[in-house]
Amino acid sequence: MKTSAAITAALVGSAAAFAPAQTGKSPTALKASIPEGYEDLVGIDVETGNKFFDPWGLSQWMPAKWAREAELANARSAMLAVVGWGWPKNFGTFDSQDVTTTDAVDAIMQADPQWWAQFVIFCGTIEAFKYKAALDGKSYTGNGEPVIDWMNAYPKDEGRRREMELRELKNGRLAMIAIASFAANHFIPGSVPGLPADW
Repeated sequence: MKTSAAITAALVGSAAAFAPAQTGKSPTALKASIPEGYEDLVGIDVETGNKFFDPWGLSQWMPAKWAREAELANARSAMLAVVGWGWPKNFGTFDSQDVTTTDAVDAIMQADPQWWAQFVIFCGTIEAFKYKAALDGKSYTGNGEPVIDWMNAYPKDEGRRREMELRELKNGRLAMIAIASFAANHFIPGSVPGLPADW
């Protein structure tokens, strides 16, 4: 029950962070239908019907900056989670005496407490790094110079930046749906068409 609540919360956190680029209406009419602060966010495309997607009206209580940060945090975590879920099933586990299963949920319980402590410290370090970078004027949400760009892959051109941000959002949104499907199929085998019962 707790897992399904966490998955629902992760998906709800990203529902209001979609930005419009609706076709068939004038820009003035489109902007009038978008809550304040959401006008300039990337994120609208064919998947959302080319309109602002907020079926539960969460944007009236959620600032746009917070919504985008929550969506990106969930999306990036989901992309890593999808790889983590599928890797042991396809390639097996690393040489370990602790975790011997390829089942992602069972592996969580088999991991040594020392590993969890290291994981929490690692996540805290990343969050502290992001916070310091934000104080230095950098961004991890796409609206400014990136926090980390060792390969200089983030384009200088604003149009290409928005294209890259949209691609990341699309991949992240798909990953959130995928990891929710994997979890649902784990707890209710056969609930997701096309997925094996043991996936």
